Amino acid sequence: MNSYGDGTSAQRMAMKTRFEHVKRTGLYFSLSLIVAASLAACNLPERSRSLGDPNVAAKTLALQVCSNCHGVQGVSVSPNFPNLAAQSQPYLVEQLKSFKSHGRSDPAGFEYMWGISARLTDDQINGLAAYFSSQSPPSGKSGNQTSSKETSFKEGQKIFEQGIAANNTPACSGCHGAHGEGIQQFPRLAGQHSDYIVKQLMVFQRTDERPEGVMMKGIAHELTPENMRNVAAYLEAMPSTQ
Repeated sequence: MNSYGDGTSAQRMAMKTRFEHVKRTGLYFSLSLIVAASLAACNLPERSRSLGDPNVAAKTLALQVCSNCHGVQGVSVSPNFPNLAAQSQPYLVEQLKSFKSHGRSDPAGFEYMWGISARLTDDQINGLAAYFSSQSPPSGKSGNQTSSKETSFKEGQKIFEQGIAANNTPACSGCHGAHGEGIQQFPRLAGQHSDYIVKQLMVFQRTDERPEGVMMKGIAHELTPENMRNVAAYLEAMPSTQ
């Protein structure tokens, strides 16, 4: 009895040791698999069983498809994918229809959104826009404030509120709202990823990939890379307003 009991205890101890080892060494591997799966979902959206079925509710699409890149509540964890939470509903409808017609052809458009939007019905587009616009807005991310970041923040705030008189660049707040909350077809910018804002400003500046942004092309053309980074840093740190 004693030798059997001792053997069982030894086996349990060995199993526990192996489990702890696997748990320690396998953690990063497991996290890598999760990240890879998320990226695969973004890169291969057409595989979702929800796409292509006009009877699937918009909220189901939001939770099963859109959430892979934009988050369940429209707050993405990657600056490659914009926050959609509390975004202007008319703007979201316009963008989804532009993706569907291939009118918007920036890299994010043809790499991800063309395939997703191709099968969406008007009801689903309107429903998706309603779902994300009703979510709580993302909170501002200021991070650790250094003197250089503080300077960048203040310069960005000046551009947003006053524009740049030297080159006749208008204030961003004139179209996007005093708090960056967005107005109708002009999108919410408050709390948006700074990297994404800079990327889109560069798209507006150098190409015709976003034909609905004729106004923005003229404005972005006058912005220097430093101007873009400053105003983007200010917008990302903006406190949330509905």
